[in-house]
Amino acid sequence: MKVLLAEDDVYLGELTVHLLKKKGIDTVDWVTEGEDAFGYATASYYDVLILDWMMPNGDGISICRRLRGNGYSGAILVLTARDAVSDRVEGLDSGADDYLVKPFEIDELFARVKALSRRSLAPLQEEKVIIKDLVLERTSRKVFRNGEEIYLTPREFQLLDMLVKNKGQVLTRELILDRIWGIEADVSMKTIDATVKLLRKKIDRKSSVSLIRTIRGVGYKIEA
Repeated sequence: MKVLLAEDDVYLGELTVHLLKKKGIDTVDWVTEGEDAFGYATASYYDVLILDWMMPNGDGISICRRLRGNGYSGAILVLTARDAVSDRVEGLDSGADDYLVKPFEIDELFARVKALSRRSLAPLQEEKVIIKDLVLERTSRKVFRNGEEIYLTPREFQLLDMLVKNKGQVLTRELILDRIWGIEADVSMKTIDATVKLLRKKIDRKSSVSLIRTIRGVGYKIEA
Protein backbone atom coordinates (compact mmCIF):
# COMPACT_ATOMS: atom_id res chain seq x y z
CA MET A 1 0.00 0.00 0.00
CA LYS A 2 1.22 3.51 -0.83
CA VAL A 3 0.09 6.49 1.27
CA LEU A 4 0.74 10.22 1.04
CA LEU A 5 0.71 12.10 4.36
CA ALA A 6 0.43 15.90 4.31
CA GLU A 7 1.10 17.18 7.84
CA ASP A 8 3.01 20.32 8.79
CA ASP A 9 3.62 19.33 12.43
CA VAL A 10 7.09 17.78 12.20
CA TYR A 11 6.79 15.69 15.37
CA LEU A 12 3.36 14.33 14.46
CA GLY A 13 4.41 13.76 10.86
CA GLU A 14 7.51 11.77 11.78
CA LEU A 15 5.62 9.76 14.38
CA THR A 16 2.73 8.97 12.02
CA VAL A 17 5.07 7.86 9.23
CA HIS A 18 6.98 5.62 11.64
CA LEU A 19 3.84 4.04 13.12
CA LEU A 20 2.11 3.48 9.77
CA LYS A 21 5.20 1.74 8.40
CA LYS A 22 5.39 -0.31 11.59
CA LYS A 23 1.78 -1.36 10.91
CA GLY A 24 2.88 -2.75 7.55
CA ILE A 25 2.22 0.05 5.05
CA ASP A 26 4.94 -0.27 2.41
CA THR A 27 5.38 3.38 1.42
CA VAL A 28 4.44 6.55 3.29
CA ASP A 29 5.52 9.74 1.53
CA TRP A 30 5.38 12.80 3.78
CA VAL A 31 5.06 16.47 2.82
CA THR A 32 4.47 19.53 5.00
CA GLU A 33 2.75 21.95 2.60
CA GLY A 34 -0.48 21.90 0.63
CA GLU A 35 1.07 22.64 -2.75
CA ASP A 36 3.52 19.77 -2.29
CA ALA A 37 0.61 17.48 -1.48
CA PHE A 38 -1.17 18.52 -4.66
CA GLY A 39 1.97 17.98 -6.73
CA TYR A 40 2.71 14.55 -5.31
CA ALA A 41 -0.92 13.41 -5.67
CA THR A 42 -1.12 14.41 -9.31
CA ALA A 43 2.31 13.04 -10.27
CA SER A 44 2.05 9.57 -8.75
CA TYR A 45 -0.46 6.98 -7.63
CA TYR A 46 -1.42 6.66 -3.94
CA ASP A 47 -3.90 4.27 -2.39
CA VAL A 48 -4.87 6.93 0.17
CA LEU A 49 -4.11 10.62 0.71
CA ILE A 50 -4.07 11.83 4.34
CA LEU A 51 -4.44 15.62 4.35
CA ASP A 52 -4.16 17.80 7.43
CA TRP A 53 -6.76 20.57 7.39
CA MET A 54 -4.40 23.36 8.50
CA MET A 55 -1.20 23.56 6.42
CA PRO A 56 0.85 26.36 4.85
CA ASN A 57 0.60 27.00 1.11
CA GLY A 58 -2.79 25.36 0.73
CA ASP A 59 -4.89 23.84 3.48
CA GLY A 60 -6.17 20.29 3.24
CA ILE A 61 -9.72 21.28 2.35
CA SER A 62 -8.71 23.54 -0.54
CA ILE A 63 -6.28 20.91 -1.84
CA CYS A 64 -9.03 18.30 -1.66
CA ARG A 65 -11.37 20.55 -3.65
CA ARG A 66 -8.70 21.22 -6.28
CA LEU A 67 -7.95 17.52 -6.68
CA ARG A 68 -11.62 16.62 -7.06
CA GLY A 69 -12.10 19.52 -9.46
CA ASN A 70 -9.31 18.07 -11.60
CA GLY A 71 -10.99 14.67 -11.66
CA TYR A 72 -8.94 12.97 -8.94
CA SER A 73 -10.89 9.88 -7.83
CA GLY A 74 -8.54 8.38 -5.24
CA ALA A 75 -9.32 8.00 -1.54
CA ILE A 76 -8.80 11.09 0.65
CA LEU A 77 -8.89 11.28 4.45
CA VAL A 78 -8.80 14.67 6.22
CA LEU A 79 -7.16 15.17 9.63
CA THR A 80 -8.14 18.10 11.83
CA ALA A 81 -8.45 19.32 15.40
CA ARG A 82 -11.87 20.75 14.52
CA ASP A 83 -14.65 18.51 15.78
CA ALA A 84 -17.82 20.57 15.26
CA VAL A 85 -20.49 18.97 13.07
CA SER A 86 -20.29 21.91 10.65
CA ASP A 87 -16.55 21.31 10.24
CA ARG A 88 -17.11 17.62 9.51
CA VAL A 89 -19.75 18.53 6.93
CA GLU A 90 -17.39 21.03 5.29
CA GLY A 91 -14.64 18.42 5.13
CA LEU A 92 -16.87 15.83 3.49
CA ASP A 93 -18.43 18.41 1.16
CA SER A 94 -14.95 19.26 -0.11
CA GLY A 95 -14.73 15.75 -1.55
CA ALA A 96 -13.03 13.90 1.31
CA ASP A 97 -14.00 10.25 1.79
CA ASP A 98 -13.38 10.26 5.54
CA TYR A 99 -12.59 12.60 8.42
CA LEU A 100 -10.57 11.96 11.58
CA VAL A 101 -10.33 14.33 14.55
CA LYS A 102 -7.02 14.94 16.34
CA PRO A 103 -5.75 13.59 18.64
CA PHE A 104 -6.30 10.13 17.21
CA GLU A 105 -5.13 6.61 17.93
CA ILE A 106 -2.84 5.14 15.27
CA ASP A 107 -4.93 1.95 15.26
CA GLU A 108 -8.00 3.93 14.20
CA LEU A 109 -6.08 5.83 11.52
CA PHE A 110 -4.65 2.57 10.18
CA ALA A 111 -8.10 0.92 10.14
CA ARG A 112 -9.59 3.82 8.20
CA VAL A 113 -6.70 3.89 5.73
CA LYS A 114 -7.11 0.16 5.10
CA ALA A 115 -10.86 0.55 4.56
CA LEU A 116 -10.34 3.42 2.12
CA SER A 117 -7.65 1.54 0.19
CA ARG A 118 -10.03 -1.37 -0.35
CA ARG A 119 -12.60 1.00 -1.85
CA SER A 120 -10.23 3.08 -3.97
CA LEU A 121 -9.68 0.39 -6.58
CA ALA A 122 -13.04 -1.36 -6.36
CA PRO A 123 -14.30 -2.81 -9.64
CA LEU A 124 -16.07 -0.41 -11.92
CA GLN A 125 -19.82 -0.64 -11.32
CA GLU A 126 -21.30 1.13 -14.33
CA GLU A 127 -22.39 -1.10 -17.17
CA LYS A 128 -21.46 1.52 -19.75
CA VAL A 129 -18.72 4.13 -19.29
CA ILE A 130 -18.20 7.01 -21.71
CA ILE A 131 -15.02 9.09 -21.83
CA LYS A 132 -15.13 11.60 -24.66
CA ASP A 133 -15.78 9.44 -27.76
CA LEU A 134 -14.79 6.15 -26.10
CA VAL A 135 -17.48 3.74 -24.85
CA LEU A 136 -16.63 0.77 -22.64
CA GLU A 137 -19.29 -1.89 -21.94
CA ARG A 138 -18.30 -4.11 -19.04
CA THR A 139 -20.73 -7.03 -19.28
CA SER A 140 -20.22 -7.59 -22.99
CA ARG A 141 -16.55 -6.57 -22.68
CA LYS A 142 -16.86 -4.42 -25.77
CA VAL A 143 -15.15 -1.13 -26.55
CA PHE A 144 -16.23 1.45 -29.14
CA ARG A 145 -14.68 4.68 -30.33
CA ASN A 146 -16.55 7.05 -32.62
CA GLY A 147 -19.17 4.30 -32.89
CA GLU A 148 -16.75 1.71 -34.25
CA GLU A 149 -16.04 -1.44 -32.24
CA ILE A 150 -12.44 -2.04 -31.18
CA TYR A 151 -11.36 -5.62 -30.57
CA LEU A 152 -9.14 -6.03 -27.52
CA THR A 153 -7.50 -9.04 -25.94
CA PRO A 154 -8.73 -9.91 -22.43
CA ARG A 155 -5.61 -8.36 -20.88
CA GLU A 156 -5.94 -5.19 -22.97
CA PHE A 157 -9.57 -4.86 -21.91
CA GLN A 158 -8.63 -5.38 -18.26
CA LEU A 159 -5.94 -2.71 -18.51
CA LEU A 160 -8.27 -0.23 -20.20
CA ASP A 161 -10.96 -0.96 -17.61
CA MET A 162 -8.47 -0.24 -14.82
CA LEU A 163 -7.39 3.04 -16.40
CA VAL A 164 -11.00 4.09 -16.96
CA LYS A 165 -12.00 3.24 -13.41
CA ASN A 166 -9.17 5.41 -12.09
CA LYS A 167 -9.47 8.20 -14.66
CA GLY A 168 -7.57 11.28 -13.64
CA GLN A 169 -5.15 9.23 -11.52
CA VAL A 170 -1.65 8.13 -12.45
CA LEU A 171 -1.32 4.35 -12.23
CA THR A 172 2.26 3.27 -11.67
CA ARG A 173 3.77 0.45 -13.66
CA GLU A 174 4.19 -1.47 -10.40
CA LEU A 175 0.48 -1.16 -9.62
CA ILE A 176 -0.48 -2.24 -13.15
CA LEU A 177 1.84 -5.23 -12.86
CA ASP A 178 0.27 -6.21 -9.53
CA ARG A 179 -3.36 -5.85 -10.65
CA ILE A 180 -3.14 -7.16 -14.22
CA TRP A 181 -0.40 -9.81 -14.18
CA GLY A 182 0.16 -10.41 -10.47
CA ILE A 183 3.17 -9.22 -8.51
CA GLU A 184 4.86 -12.65 -8.72
CA ALA A 185 4.59 -12.84 -12.51
CA ASP A 186 7.82 -12.96 -14.50
CA VAL A 187 6.94 -9.81 -16.43
CA SER A 188 9.26 -6.88 -17.09
CA MET A 189 8.28 -3.21 -17.16
CA LYS A 190 9.00 -3.29 -20.90
CA THR A 191 6.15 -5.80 -21.29
CA ILE A 192 3.79 -3.39 -19.52
CA ASP A 193 4.94 -0.52 -21.74
CA ALA A 194 4.48 -2.67 -24.84
CA THR A 195 0.96 -3.67 -23.77
CA VAL A 196 0.02 -0.04 -23.22
CA LYS A 197 1.50 0.86 -26.60
CA LEU A 198 -0.61 -1.79 -28.36
CA LEU A 199 -3.74 -0.72 -26.47
CA ARG A 200 -3.14 2.93 -27.33
CA LYS A 201 -2.58 2.05 -30.98
CA LYS A 202 -5.91 0.21 -31.14
CA ILE A 203 -8.07 2.82 -29.43
CA ASP A 204 -6.39 5.79 -31.17
CA ARG A 205 -6.26 4.21 -34.63
CA LYS A 206 -8.94 6.43 -36.15
CA SER A 207 -8.74 9.39 -33.80
CA SER A 208 -6.45 12.39 -33.60
CA VAL A 209 -6.79 12.52 -29.81
CA SER A 210 -4.81 10.06 -27.67
CA LEU A 211 -6.70 9.12 -24.50
CA ILE A 212 -3.89 7.36 -22.60
CA ARG A 213 -1.23 9.71 -21.29
CA THR A 214 2.28 8.59 -20.37
CA ILE A 215 3.69 10.06 -17.14
CA ARG A 216 7.40 9.70 -17.75
CA GLY A 217 9.18 7.57 -15.19
CA VAL A 218 5.94 6.80 -13.32
CA GLY A 219 3.14 5.18 -15.30
CA TYR A 220 -0.05 5.97 -17.21
CA LYS A 221 -3.38 7.74 -16.85
CA ILE A 222 -6.57 8.56 -18.72
CA GLU A 223 -7.64 12.15 -18.28
CA ALA A 224 -10.98 12.67 -16.53
